Amino acid sequence: MNQENVKGFSENILRVQREGDNILPEPSSDFVSTPYVDEVSERALAYLHAGYPIHFSGPAGTGKTTLAFHVAAKIARPVSLIHGDDEFGSADLVGRDAGYRKSKVIDNFIHSVLKTQEEMRSFWMDNRLTSACQNGDTLIYDEFNRSRPEANNALLSVLSEGILNLPKLRRSGEGYLEVHPEFRAIFTSNPEEYAGVHKTQDALLDRLITIQLEHYDRETEVLITMSKSKISRSDAETIVDIVRELRSFGVNNHRPTIRACIAAGRVIAIRNAHATLDDPVFRWACRDILSTDTAKITRGGQSIMVEKVDEIVRQICGSGKDRVQPH
Repeated sequence: MNQENVKGFSENILRVQREGDNILPEPSSDFVSTPYVDEVSERALAYLHAGYPIHFSGPAGTGKTTLAFHVAAKIARPVSLIHGDDEFGSADLVGRDAGYRKSKVIDNFIHSVLKTQEEMRSFWMDNRLTSACQNGDTLIYDEFNRSRPEANNALLSVLSEGILNLPKLRRSGEGYLEVHPEFRAIFTSNPEEYAGVHKTQDALLDRLITIQLEHYDRETEVLITMSKSKISRSDAETIVDIVRELRSFGVNNHRPTIRACIAAGRVIAIRNAHATLDDPVFRWACRDILSTDTAKITRGGQSIMVEKVDEIVRQICGSGKDRVQPH
């Protein structure tokens, strides 16, 4: 099977199959496996093997997509990937009439007789939901609640009756497709108060088993930061403790996530700096990265996050042995 390694996705490697429109996820060498990750993955696999679709729900930075690919890699089937989009209609999931194909046959076998035959047929193109149902792929529908609810109606019969309702224009002509027994579905979504998301219809949520995700535990965040930014454990612990302390401030949508830990770690790594109070690189990296993530904290209409970040950096770093213990 010809494959191409196209990129690393969080802690996964995604390989595109040249002959198809799907991918094969594989864990990379720096994938971080902790008791928390293992426990969530095991629950998800138990539901999937029992034939139920799963739904990772949680705010940004809680590892929803990473876990979806990690679980899909353990199923060891090709993956059809869909990203939710407000412009989606049901045709973007199932397929559409892509135009017409015209053929013409000229028969001049007998020199004095010219016979011409023309035929015009509509040309149907399957989209990823149809292909996944037909081939038994694992469907990952990332941020599915960014699509309008009516666009996802085709999923209802797929997830409950195992049948996909198809338009008659499809090339083989059948109105229904029986879902392959190996088909599995993994959904991810942000909470409904996030910008750009839609309220999901109850009929769809009732067909999913939802696993609520929160921010990783401290040890998992430390190990991920070390793995992704290649810094020491001591530096990673300091950065993670600062970020976790900042999460107690601000509104839900603007609290710093594990991505902020990784960004700060990569900056100090590339500059050969360290997460200490007297390192200027570390100080300005914290101000820039963490103030942006939590910029909605204000006093009198003015952002106070730069001073709040400085305060927490001093609190966490302390001075040498006086560093305070994390919450």
